[in-house]
This record gives sequence, C-alpha cells and structure tokens, in this order.
Amino acid sequence: MDGATIQNRIYNGYAKAAARVGLPCGQYRPTSALTPAIAGGNLLRTLPASFNALDFTYMKANLYGKALWYCLADGAQLAVGDYLVRPDGSALFIAAMQALLPILAVECNRTVKVFRPQQLSGVGAQGYGGDTVAAETLLANQFPASILVGAKSDKGPVDLPGDVRNPSWAILLPLLPGGVYLRNADVITDEQSRRYVISSAEFTDLGWRINATQVLT
Repeated sequence: MDGATIQNRIYNGYAKAAARVGLPCGQYRPTSALTPAIAGGNLLRTLPASFNALDFTYMKANLYGKALWYCLADGAQLAVGDYLVRPDGSALFIAAMQALLPILAVECNRTVKVFRPQQLSGVGAQGYGGDTVAAETLLANQFPASILVGAKSDKGPVDLPGDVRNPSWAILLPLLPGGVYLRNADVITDEQSRRYVISSAEFTDLGWRINATQVLT
C-alpha cells in the first residue's frame, strides 16, 4: 500500500466520522483578494465538519489565545485557504493539509481589510507623503482572520506618565488569492474600525503569520 492510498483512506475515515459527529458547514473558496471571502459566489457546498482542540479524543476544551484546531471533514473536498462557516456564523480557514497528518484549521474572530499606504515615486518637491486613508490601496477585502493579543507592547512616542502602551497583536491569515504579498507598514483594519500597522509578516506554508501594532489615531 502506498502513501496516496493511505491518504485517501484517512480522508475517507474523516468524512465518515464527520457525518456522525460534525455540523453542516458552508465551504467557501475565495478566488480574488478584492472581493469578500465569505460571499455567495465563493460557496462550493455544505459539508459536515467537526473541530477539536488539537486532540482527537474530544476531551479538551480550547483555551485563551489558541486559534488552532484539528478539522475533521472530508479532506478530498478541501483545499488550503478554504473557509468553513459553522451554523452559528463563526468561520475557520484551512491552514494546512500535510500528508498523513491531521487537517489544521485556524479559528477566526475578526473580519479584516488590508491596505498598502501610498508610495511616492517622483523626485523633488511633492505633496504630503505620509499615510492617509484616502491614499491607501486595497489589497484584501473582508477576509476572516485570527487576531489575538501579542507578546509585547510598545511605548508611545511621547511617553507621558498617563500614556498607555500601544498594544501588539498576533494576526493569522490564509495565503491570499492572486499572490498578494504582505509587507511591513501595510495596514489592517477590522470590522470594529481598529487599525493595525504590520511590523512583520511571515510567509509560511500555514498562511500569513503577522505581528502588528494597533494605532490609536
């Protein structure tokens, strides 16, 4: 028996188990970064899926600050970057489908847009070169993401006694359609009108792992 046959049997087993214990989830496959990921045109099907906190015994609850889950679903129907939307409206994206290993999913708690600040290319005297909302270019439009508290915070530039630190955030996004590549200084906004500036963006096999600082103005 070869690896491909074993993989097919694993996914077939997942499908049978999900049919028993899973809930019906909408499967969405974004085709453009500039249109909302969870849109009717991206809906492929409804399939049963179940999620557990990195333990197939179903004996552990998930904890604070943990966005990763194992996904129990028919892997033959899934692809990395797909979104699964549960009956309660919450979404997860498929982060990895590594050979002979569990399907890894990321639970999303925010819906984000990604922008690139203006970049002046001319020389000599020009207009204002700082970032303004009107001059930003949209890179990704309404993609569910995981945004959790980061490991550190930074002092503000003035650092008055009453100032609070600028919070940092750990953001997970799938690889975006069309080869959209993120970089530091790109801006992320969420549905609560919070703005984050990317300080580092790591391109990985599991999607984008981003460190960002929340901006308060």
